[in-house]
Order: sequence, then C-alpha cells, then structure tokens
Amino acid sequence: MKRVHFIAIGGAAMHNLAIAISKKSWYKVSGSDDEIFEPSRSRLEKNGLLPEKLGWFPEKIDEGLSAVILGMHAMPDNPELLKAKELGLQIYSFPEYLYEQTRSKTRVVVGGSHGKTTTTAMILFVLNKLGIDPDYMVGAQIEGFEDMVKLSMEANIAVFEGDEYLTSPLDLRPKFHLYHPHIAVLTGIAWDHINVFPTFENYVEQFRKFTELMEPQGRLIYNLEDENLRKITQNLRSDLIAFPYQTPPYKVENGITYLKTAQGDVPLKVFGEHNLQNIEAARLVCHQLGVPAEKFYDIIRNFKGASNRLQKIAETLYCVVFKDFAHSPSKLRATIKAVRLQYPDRKLIAAMELHTFSSLTADFLPQYKDCMKDADVAFVYYNPEVIVHKRLKNFDAQTVVKAFGGNIQVFTSSQKMQAALAKINYDHTALLLMSSGNFDGINLEQFAWKLTGK
Repeated sequence: MKRVHFIAIGGAAMHNLAIAISKKSWYKVSGSDDEIFEPSRSRLEKNGLLPEKLGWFPEKIDEGLSAVILGMHAMPDNPELLKAKELGLQIYSFPEYLYEQTRSKTRVVVGGSHGKTTTTAMILFVLNKLGIDPDYMVGAQIEGFEDMVKLSMEANIAVFEGDEYLTSPLDLRPKFHLYHPHIAVLTGIAWDHINVFPTFENYVEQFRKFTELMEPQGRLIYNLEDENLRKITQNLRSDLIAFPYQTPPYKVENGITYLKTAQGDVPLKVFGEHNLQNIEAARLVCHQLGVPAEKFYDIIRNFKGASNRLQKIAETLYCVVFKDFAHSPSKLRATIKAVRLQYPDRKLIAAMELHTFSSLTADFLPQYKDCMKDADVAFVYYNPEVIVHKRLKNFDAQTVVKAFGGNIQVFTSSQKMQAALAKINYDHTALLLMSSGNFDGINLEQFAWKLTGK
C-alpha cells in the first residue's frame, strides 16, 4: 500500500489527480487545504477524500508517506510542507508526478494560450470512441469520461493539457515544461498571466523553451496562422519534425458548420474558426497515433464540446444562450466572432466578467481594445472588491470603457447587470455569457432560461 498526501488538495487539477490515484487499490490518499470550493468540495466528498477539517496539520506528515504532492495554492512556509522537507520525503508538484507516472509512455501535450482544453478533449473523445484508453489530464469535463485525470499501469499513451502557469511554490517553471512530450501541439500565443510573465516577450519565451524540452525526434504540431509560432518554428532543434496547420475549409448553412474534407462535407456540433483549428490540430495528433482521417472525421462530427467552452445552456425558437470560459482578449475575440458567424442574422448580446488576475490589472486592460466590437450589445462586469482582495491597483468603470472601446456598458454590480439583461427583448437573439467565474454567484443555466422566458 502506497500512501500519498496532497497539500492543497482542493485545487482544480489537484483534486482530480487525488481522485484518480485513490481509485487504484494499492494507494491510500489523504489531503489538506485551508479553503475548498465547488465543484472540488462535492467531488472530494463523493470520493471519500474531503478533509475533516480545513487547515494545515503537520501531524498528517510522517515517514510512512510514499510521496507528498504540492499544489500551487500552498505557500513556501506551509507547515505541512516544512514537515515533509524536514523528514526528507519525496515531494512532487502536480506536473512532476504526472511525468513520473508516464515516463515510459508516449506523451502528447497540448499547449497554447487558447484552445488547449478543447483540443485535448477532442483527441480524447476520438481515442475513446476507437476503444483506445490512454492516461490523461484535461481541464474540463468531457462526454464519456467520468474524471478529468486518469493514470494506469496499462495505457501506453498519455494525453495532457499543457498549462503554462507556474508549477508550485518551490518550482517557478511553467507546468508544461515538465512533461517532455513526444508529440506536442501549440495552438497559439496571446499574452496571459501578467502576474508571472510581466512582458509579452517573456511569455513567448516560455513556448520556445517548451519546444526545446521535447523528446528526441519529437513531432510539433503548430498553428501556422500564429505569427509568434511561425518565428519559433524557424529555429527548432534539428531533430524535431514540425507539422503546421491552419483553419480548414468550411461552410455554414442553416446554423450548422460543415467541414469540407476529401471524404465529403462533415456536419459538426461545434462551430467557430477557433474550434475548426482545434479540430485540425486534433486530427494531426490522431494521425500520429495511427488514426486514419476518415475514422477521425466520422467520430469528431459527434463531439459536442468541453464543458464551459461555447456550451449551449438554453435554446428556444427565438433565442440561443451559450456560456464560455473566455476571459482573455484573444478568447473573447474568437468566441464572439464564432457566434456572430454562426448566427449572422441574429442580434448578438455578449456579457463578460473581468475575473482573473490579468484581466483585473489596470495596465493589462488596453489589451482588450475592440475585442467585443462584433457584439450588438456588450456588457462588462467586474467586482471592485475582488481587485482589493487581489491587492491590485483600483480603476473605475470609465477606465474599462476607454480600454475596450466601442459601445460597451460597464457594471460593478452583478444585480444591476442582471437587471439590464432582463430588460432586453430576446426575440431573434444569441446571448453569450463569458467568465472564468460566475458573475458573483449567478446560476447561469437558471438565469439563461429565466431570460428566455422558460
């Protein structure tokens, strides 16, 4: 029996890894955290892993532990971490542990500022339908998969979403630097995480380093339409083989997007040029894994998307409502453009929340210039109390208006934004709700049906 303890078990990735390990009969998992939010709390409780008390308890750390896994939420002076170091225990970060568990497997890693979750989900969806059962880690719930992390003895392939955020309090490398892929995808580069990558040049450098850390004879699949990726691939290691991709031919008819392929037109359940690029990247990965194009297209036509990525949450004869994780400028532009092209004859109403560290940083706000210009009605919401909580420089609504440009309306009260949305006539409309949060406590599905009159 191997005992593994998680410091900061409530994190999105951490709790999923804890659940995955706990399902192995020869592992016993424990964990601690000083705050655990939904959905982590319910999922940990369901799997018998929710700590009895919140807080840090050094007495949980003893010499009988096989490993300690450290989450980014923990501080360097965490008492459990200090105890683990004192005892000389093996301490892993989340990505270090994933790598150690898959050293002998073919690793596929999907990186990029946007689209990595959906592209990873597409690859897994196709492999699953073909009866191929890889290890994996993905940042969203996918149809056909109970968990977001899986590690096994049997799989010979591992598919990971490659996040560029920092690894742990003890290791300030980007997570995806630790995976050393045999097959890698880079979907595009658009500045994010300003709190740890203070300049765009510094941010781009992390993706160049990622390619340098690939396994010998690795395959790099990259978006040819991204200028920064084109520059990176001009100076690749000589042993790496690069496969560029771009938006494949398509058409939109009667609200359905069709891929134009050698096998004929393929109707899709997802839409938007960014998703078509994701499909092309996933197809190239699957090709490297031995999946013929005709099988890939036959399966991908049934892919409905990953949760919170252009996820349809309400629809009537007159209105359709989507929620999306979009919060960065590039994601906003792509998501709004996708809905505009899919529903060209409808009034497009878009509401987004400034919620992340970068989006609430005053110096970063100009990056949002014109990113909502394709919407007929554009609302931006932020909570000034969150700015204070994150210890950032305060700004007013007019600063947001100036940064975004166009005819946007800015709200600092969630209730007032909801009231403004409720006043709109939703006949012949498409509504897009975009946030990495929930607009301070809104149940988006219930709210969507309320707005549409159901």
